[in-house]
Amino acid sequence: MAQIYIKRAIERVPGGMMIVPLLAGALVATFLPNMPKFFGSFTSALFTGALPILAVFYVCMGASIDVKATPYLLKKGGALFAAKVGSAIVVGIVLGHFLGEQPVASGFFAGISTLAVVAAMNDTNGGLYMALMGQYGRSEEVGAYTIMSLESGPFLTMVTLGVAGLSAFPWQTLVGSILPLALGMLLGNLDREMRDFLARAVPVMIPFFALALGAGLDLHKVWQAGLLGIGLGVIVVILTGIPLYLIDRFTGGTGVAGVAAANTAGNAAAVPALIAAANPVYTEAAKSATLLVAACVVVTAIVSPLLTAAVAKRVGQRRLIEKPAQ
Repeated sequence: MAQIYIKRAIERVPGGMMIVPLLAGALVATFLPNMPKFFGSFTSALFTGALPILAVFYVCMGASIDVKATPYLLKKGGALFAAKVGSAIVVGIVLGHFLGEQPVASGFFAGISTLAVVAAMNDTNGGLYMALMGQYGRSEEVGAYTIMSLESGPFLTMVTLGVAGLSAFPWQTLVGSILPLALGMLLGNLDREMRDFLARAVPVMIPFFALALGAGLDLHKVWQAGLLGIGLGVIVVILTGIPLYLIDRFTGGTGVAGVAAANTAGNAAAVPALIAAANPVYTEAAKSATLLVAACVVVTAIVSPLLTAAVAKRVGQRRLIEKPAQ
């Protein structure tokens, strides 16, 4: 029987094992949104099981991490966390000075606000980051998201905006995000055979996680937000990508991990409404911010992997050039 080289075709696309399934899921969510529910059972689970797949991904990835690398994990995660949040704070201060709490009222930039930009910059898409680093980086760099997961939720955006609100990060959520990774690290370091067994599953799970992630993205939102939403997505990649790339290089990395974190998490779209609930002065800004951040999630989910693949390719080429002649 003649072979159709599907895997080779997918891998020709930059970040293909992530991008192609993600776009497939987004197309289903956009044009056939009721399809998973219609078939139910395992089909529905395949399109809606992002969190369980991510949990297993975390365990398997944790198993591949040598406990001796924990200091590196803390250093890398802390550095990326500081760069991401720090860049959002700087931009928030600048925009806050010119725009205040209200959105732009008219013109091409109508709807843009300090809230929209800060919410889009503050939260990293953990699943996308880990999948990209599972393909292009080291296992220790994947584990760095344990620290970066502190970005989740409205708290840091409230701090950035100077809003009084949720002043504590739920310890159960924080511990829950660490436990699967810790379990994998325990298994992998207690038994090398378990490490080898579980680590082999990491690349296999990437397309399945990507499909479930894409199934939560409605491409109509990009159209509704128009060029402004697309532009915001590109700006977020640039404004966060540059400091993340530089801090990654400064801490001994190749820059790949930094670029892989230059995106917006899906749950960031819920932040504007939470901010408005905490402080009604942002009510008007939250209406357009929700749509713009949702568009930003889709745009950065496409641009960030392409940029990550390009940087990884450049790093690989540089290493070949720098490799001494035998």
